[in-house]
Amino acid sequence: MAETLAETTVAEVMAELAALEDPRAREVNGKHGDDHGVNLGKLRAVAKRLKTQQQLARQLWETDDTAARLLSILICRPKAFDREELDAMLRQARAPKVHDWLVNYVVKKNPHAEALRVAWSADPDPVVASAGWALTTDRVAKDPEGLDLAGLLDAIEAQMKDAPDRLQWAMNHCLAQIGIEHAEHRARALGIGERLEVLKDYPTPPNCTSPFAPIWITEMVRRQQDT
Repeated sequence: MAETLAETTVAEVMAELAALEDPRAREVNGKHGDDHGVNLGKLRAVAKRLKTQQQLARQLWETDDTAARLLSILICRPKAFDREELDAMLRQARAPKVHDWLVNYVVKKNPHAEALRVAWSADPDPVVASAGWALTTDRVAKDPEGLDLAGLLDAIEAQMKDAPDRLQWAMNHCLAQIGIEHAEHRARALGIGERLEVLKDYPTPPNCTSPFAPIWITEMVRRQQDT
């Protein structure tokens, strides 16, 4: 009986997501590599109504549907996953938004986050490695004790220029975060950014800060000093 109920619930949720499909949203999301057409505000409203449901979250993930997986992330219990599950989920996360939300909303809140950070950072798959760098960036900002910041800068200096896009983006974020948060490493971080010129010509909308590390670092430090 319970299984039938759960299956019906998944079917109902999938039908609701299908009804929210918007061709314009699909077009916009597609430009970022995300293959779904659900407005994220509407998706969050569905999650708010469903509240936390771990079993349903697991079943939605198994559908392999991008919108369903995003919803799964919003209604799951982050601490309920074991290390192997999260590793498998990250490797299954094809869409950039699913990958990003999984790392930020689930893995960061999970007790295995540090072990996964270390393992993923050394992974030969650049998309998996980018998740390790994202977790490292979080530690640089919030819990740098024990991190070898000089060693991280060595790795960035040696590898970032030729890294695939998503790994390059994650390493660049880490470079900027080190420069912003740690004054003793700021000059070196700025120098690495200037020399490598990664994302120097990235198109940046008005009123947004460029992801080019020297501009990003300088602007964020200025803001900190102004507060």
